[in-house]
Amino acid sequence: MLKIAITGNIGAGKSEVEKLLSSEFPVYDTDKMAHEILGNIDRKKLGDEVFKNPEKRKKLEEFVHPKIKEMILDIFEQNFEVVFISVPLLYETDFHKLFDKVLFIASDEDIRLARIMKRNNFTEEEALVRIKSQLPQEEKIAAADYVIYNNASIEDLEKQVSIFVGKLHCFIHLKDT
Repeated sequence: MLKIAITGNIGAGKSEVEKLLSSEFPVYDTDKMAHEILGNIDRKKLGDEVFKNPEKRKKLEEFVHPKIKEMILDIFEQNFEVVFISVPLLYETDFHKLFDKVLFIASDEDIRLARIMKRNNFTEEEALVRIKSQLPQEEKIAAADYVIYNNASIEDLEKQVSIFVGKLHCFIHLKDT
């Protein structure tokens, strides 16, 4: 099984890439796993609280991250040829060690800021707090195996994902021969 992590900083477009890949491959999202773990909690209220208080954020992560890791390992028990798992905090959690390859979705900070403000109805300050809570994008790009830049249209993103999938199929074919 080829285990590929999808990651990228907040607002980069991971969800769009997940949708595009899911037509051909199994794709899982650790954000959805975290929501399952936390239940019907008010995410906006929780986020406001933990992003203001690093100690509370640390406690939340200490509770949620081991459970997510268990869920990822359960997925790896299934019989997939290729599986994608979206992990926004891949490097921050050291989960990158669980995967064979990393696909990083990159986007300029001003574009990510605008997306976050629109999508989450955040103020610029609220969005910036979340952006700054993650490792710098440049560090993650350097550590990734493949990078897709999502600074343009959805059609451009689709084209880049298609190129990536083509390369992946070639890799799988070569591996099988």
